[in-house]
Amino acid sequence: MKTKYFLQLVALSALWGSSFMLTRIAAPVLGPNLLAAMRMSIAAVVLVIIMRVLRHRWPWEHWRELFLLGLLAVAGPHVLYSWSALHLPAGYAALLTVTSVLFGAFASAWMKEETLTPGKLLGCMVGFAGAALVVRLGPVQPTPTLVTSAIVCIGGSALSGISTPFLKRAITRMEPLTITAGMHATAVVLLLPGAVYDWPQATFTLKAVAAVALMGSTTSGLAYWMYMRIMRHVPPVAALSSTFMITGFGVMWAILFLDEATGPALYAGGALILVASMLVTGFNPLRRAEGVAVAKP
Repeated sequence: MKTKYFLQLVALSALWGSSFMLTRIAAPVLGPNLLAAMRMSIAAVVLVIIMRVLRHRWPWEHWRELFLLGLLAVAGPHVLYSWSALHLPAGYAALLTVTSVLFGAFASAWMKEETLTPGKLLGCMVGFAGAALVVRLGPVQPTPTLVTSAIVCIGGSALSGISTPFLKRAITRMEPLTITAGMHATAVVLLLPGAVYDWPQATFTLKAVAAVALMGSTTSGLAYWMYMRIMRHVPPVAALSSTFMITGFGVMWAILFLDEATGPALYAGGALILVASMLVTGFNPLRRAEGVAVAKP
């Protein structure tokens, strides 16, 4: 993977990492279903406006594929992340998303989109070990509620990881912008019933609404479009490995802005995640600037 794409993934990861903190702020007051639906709706509006400006047409002939992608890559993961945020600290949620790389690696290999080298497998295992270290030995007591929330979060990560090879295939037939807009539009339809259910109990505070607006316009709409563009140039697992960096930024934002507890296990897990990121992407900062080799599918 060329260094420029790695640096773009770093910038994208810093932006995406903030979504765990923002979800933790908004989910308890808006409700998880309504939060996810509002986020996807705002993202869809932003992307539709961009499509109009750039004069991109809707790929109606691929509606079945976009529906599947909307379920696996957008609606499913984000509603599960929102549910887990009711009880799971933002830093923990960020750490648990590394499991998506493991699911994505095996899904990509099963679909013949990626070759699982020993280094990549080792990277997945190291990243998962880092997350497990934090959940098991982290500063928050592992109560049944916390464990259940962690399982829900991992479920969202599984869907996100499995969607990666499907996204890689879709991008060979459609433009990144139209795929992103189509996924978010179908996600809104899928999330609408849950949003209606949550609406009567929702409390629309300024802080929560601002958090959702920021996530919808930036971390979902614009950031996902950027991610789809990067995916055209890197293998599926290399693109998905940005999850490791998202984890690091997510933990950092949670500590800085939510004052979440830290401990030795948190730092040790973060170090393992950094090593895992380099193993899966093949990135080595000591190599020449022109790029880093990653096995092509």
